[in-house]
Amino acid sequence: MENNLVIVESPAKAKTIKKFLGDDFLVMSSYGHIRDLSKKNLGVNVDKDFEPEYEIPVDKKKIVTELKKIASQVKTVWLASDEDREGEAISWHLSEVLKLKEDNYKRIVFHEITQTAIQNAIENPRGIDFNLVNAQQARRVLDRIVGFSLSPLLWKKIKPSLSAGRVQSVAVKLVVEREREITAFKTKSEYKVFGFFNINGAIVRAELNKKFKTNKEAREFLETMKGVGFSVSDVIKKPGKKSPAPPFTTSTLQQEAGRKLGMSVTQTMKFAQGLYENGHITYMRTDSVNLSGLAINSIKKAVIDKFGEEYSKVRQYSTKSKGAQEAHEAIRPTYVENDLTQLGKQEQRLYDLIWKRAVASQMADAVIERTIIVINGNNNSNYEFTATGEIVSFDGFLKLYIESSDDEATDEKQSVLPNVTKNTPAIVDRIEATEKYDQPPFRFTEASLVKKMEELGIGRPSTYAPTISTIQQRDYVVKESRPPKTRKIGQFIYKDDDITENILTDKFGGESNKLFPTSMGVVVTDYLCGHFEEILDYNFTAQIEQKFDEIAEGKLVWNDMIKSFYGSFNAKVDASLKEKENTKWEREIGLHPELGLPIVLKIGKYGPYASVEGTEKPKYAGLRKNQNIESITLEEVLDLFKLPRTLGDYLDDEVVVALGKYGPYVRNNTAFYALKKTDDPYEITLERAIEIIVEKKESVKEAFSRTFEEIPNLKILKGRYGPYISFEKKNYRIPKAFDPETITAEECKSIIGKKNSKTGK
Repeated sequence: MENNLVIVESPAKAKTIKKFLGDDFLVMSSYGHIRDLSKKNLGVNVDKDFEPEYEIPVDKKKIVTELKKIASQVKTVWLASDEDREGEAISWHLSEVLKLKEDNYKRIVFHEITQTAIQNAIENPRGIDFNLVNAQQARRVLDRIVGFSLSPLLWKKIKPSLSAGRVQSVAVKLVVEREREITAFKTKSEYKVFGFFNINGAIVRAELNKKFKTNKEAREFLETMKGVGFSVSDVIKKPGKKSPAPPFTTSTLQQEAGRKLGMSVTQTMKFAQGLYENGHITYMRTDSVNLSGLAINSIKKAVIDKFGEEYSKVRQYSTKSKGAQEAHEAIRPTYVENDLTQLGKQEQRLYDLIWKRAVASQMADAVIERTIIVINGNNNSNYEFTATGEIVSFDGFLKLYIESSDDEATDEKQSVLPNVTKNTPAIVDRIEATEKYDQPPFRFTEASLVKKMEELGIGRPSTYAPTISTIQQRDYVVKESRPPKTRKIGQFIYKDDDITENILTDKFGGESNKLFPTSMGVVVTDYLCGHFEEILDYNFTAQIEQKFDEIAEGKLVWNDMIKSFYGSFNAKVDASLKEKENTKWEREIGLHPELGLPIVLKIGKYGPYASVEGTEKPKYAGLRKNQNIESITLEEVLDLFKLPRTLGDYLDDEVVVALGKYGPYVRNNTAFYALKKTDDPYEITLERAIEIIVEKKESVKEAFSRTFEEIPNLKILKGRYGPYISFEKKNYRIPKAFDPETITAEECKSIIGKKNSKTGK
């Protein structure tokens, strides 16, 4: 039997660590937390200083039994969970549940899984950091109190089965507020003018220093250009440099993986976790940009070997984020000199990104020369054209890596300009005045929402991904791509003293993997903001995070922090429960054009719907999945009332498409056929509806079924749990000893008889 038991959180991590330890060490996984707050009632004893009531979940009892048995047989138990608050709490729960004594367990930590790091951790064990444990407990208890208190309110006031969360609800609020900014945005257009000039044989594109509000003004300006000669009035050259971005933190990795690789926040963390547990990168939950001296030296060598001495520049970045808690090291490769090619496709892409970012951070600045060419006409007007460009004289870190941006502006990038001097003639090739529309604020991507949360101090590295995932799982926010719309824009072109007018088609409003609030997200946010404004206040949420940081630093007692929060919060919950006024969300959108009655949008048991008020027979229609109860238009609502639709006839009966309790369906000859997810009930054709009917009938025919001549009402059918006997409107399970394909009628009667005798029938 081994003398040492090492306990980590995951089997993958256990497998990697085992490689670096001798035969005297047994490495096992706890599979994450082994205890959590009790699910009975609140799980927190409010009257006993908010003492948590922990329990071992059913699915963890087997592993706990195994760990207890082995822990009692070894000399030393090494608690090797991650070096953050969650990891510290896991170690503490293990020490409590396994009843470990101080002299037979040791806490070890490391931020990379390498031979050196593991050996160093074994040689330098420490005790459990109860400040970190208490910070984790405070977060868990506070989040349980908020969720447990607010969710029943939402059930009562809005709809059953809803839930609220302290950080999640604030994240939804960000998405809802951004959507409202977009809805309220009043777009306007103006004409931007660009001149294309031939200077020493090169065509230079330059922008006019004036925009025009109307096409009349734009045309009048171009009229004044007739016969005007141009020349370069000034050439301004400014030396400059670009510096590399620091190595990745959790949030910057999530942002860049989203922009460059198209990965969701959850995918990024999943693949990063795999890279860490297999020893390829350092710990992936960190808000530090710091690199160890050893890492800097190894990266320096790699840069010099790969690119040359002139490309190397040693840098040490400092962490600026508020309350940086996991301030150990940035995310970097564990062995920068290793060329990893044996990884899975997605892991390889993410590893390459991490490698390039870390290595580029230790590379020289790019040296650039910014050039501005000013072009004036000889008509002495105040108008001038300006061309801006840059020349990279030394690429530096740009040779390896260029950081992406969330900026989605469509303006053209800077270009390389020809070498010109003042007073050089600039011959007009053409001048274009094109109508451009203002862009509304951009919707959040998962990564840009993480960035916003980090800026506001909401959440920490370990909470970003779960928060983004939770608000989508709860159907408060949906990630969607939507096709662009088109509009007509005007354009004038001046060329060879002649002006031509064009009407162009402009695409706008296209979205790719953006976050949209659902109707339920809007309604829940409005209710919580109206009754618990402080809970959804960004500053308040950030202050709570700072208090968790103070607990982790030993500056604040966690129970006291919860107590100061609980008093006023609980009073507001009680007051809201006692409210008798109707808080149901409703919005009157307009009048039905034929009935002259108001159409009201509401939230029902099965989601948002539109209702025509005042009719004898209820007239209502459910909103479509991509429609929002707040931004939907009257025209779109009227379209909803087009269901049910009669498509035509099939088998001497009407084929009708309608929207029911469980979604859209086709009705024919008193039978109902559910539409596929890809079928739109508002656009489906008769041909497609008949296909669905035929497919369903064929699948029913192919279903397993056996009958017996001697007993006509005895059948063998196939259900969701396998074949069974059906007899006189009752069902009987077929024992494993019998084959449904060959079982006889007598055997079926025997099974039925035994079953009925047991039940006294």
